Amino acid sequence: MTTPVDSSAVVDLLGALAYAELTAFDRLAEDARLAPTLTGRAALARMAAAEITHHVQLTDRLAELGVDPAVAMTPFVPALDAFHESTRPSTWLEGLVKAYVGDGLATDFYREIAAFLPDPDRALVLDVLADTGHADFAVREVRAAVKADRKVPGRLSLWGRRLVGEAMSQSQAVIAEHDRLAELIIAGTGDIRGVALLIERITSAHTKRMKALGLNP
Repeated sequence: MTTPVDSSAVVDLLGALAYAELTAFDRLAEDARLAPTLTGRAALARMAAAEITHHVQLTDRLAELGVDPAVAMTPFVPALDAFHESTRPSTWLEGLVKAYVGDGLATDFYREIAAFLPDPDRALVLDVLADTGHADFAVREVRAAVKADRKVPGRLSLWGRRLVGEAMSQSQAVIAEHDRLAELIIAGTGDIRGVALLIERITSAHTKRMKALGLNP
C-alpha cells in the first residue's frame, strides 16, 4: 500500500521531471547535429520527439492539478541546467553515452521516487520513464565504436565517470534543496537512510549500463 503523501511533493516531482524532459528534448535535438550519418541524426531526433511528448503529458497533469507548469518547473531549473552545462558533449559518441548513461541515471532517480507516489501520478511517471527502445541504438553505436578503435573505451569510460559524478551531485542537490522530496523518500522507505540507499541503487544500475556499452565503470 502506498504511503499517503503531501500533494505538494507530487507537484515537486512532476515539476522536476517536466523540466528534465524539456531540457532532454533541447539537448537531444542539438546533439543530433553531431551525427555522422542521417540514420544517427534521425535516431536522436526521434528520441527528442519522445521527450517532448513526455513533457506535454506531465504539464497537462500539472494543469489538471491546478498548478501552473512553469511555476512547478522553475525551482529545478538551476540544478538541471548546471548539470547539462557541465556535461555538454563535444563528440557524437559522447552525446550517445550521455543519452544512454546520463539519462539512465536520471530515469533511475525519478523512478525510485515515483514508487512512493499514489496513482494516477505514479502510473504517469512510470509510463513517461518507460524505455522506448531508443537506448538500443546508443548501445549498438557505442559498442561498434569501442570495437573499431582501441582508444575509444578509455576516453568514453572517463566521460561516463564524469557523468555519474555530476548526476549524483545534481540528484543530491535536488533532494537537499527540496524538503518535500526528501520527506517523500524517507516516508516511502520508512528509513532515514532511504536517500543514501537510493543513491547506492542508482550507482549500481550505472555500473551495469557502462558494462553494456563495453566501457569500464
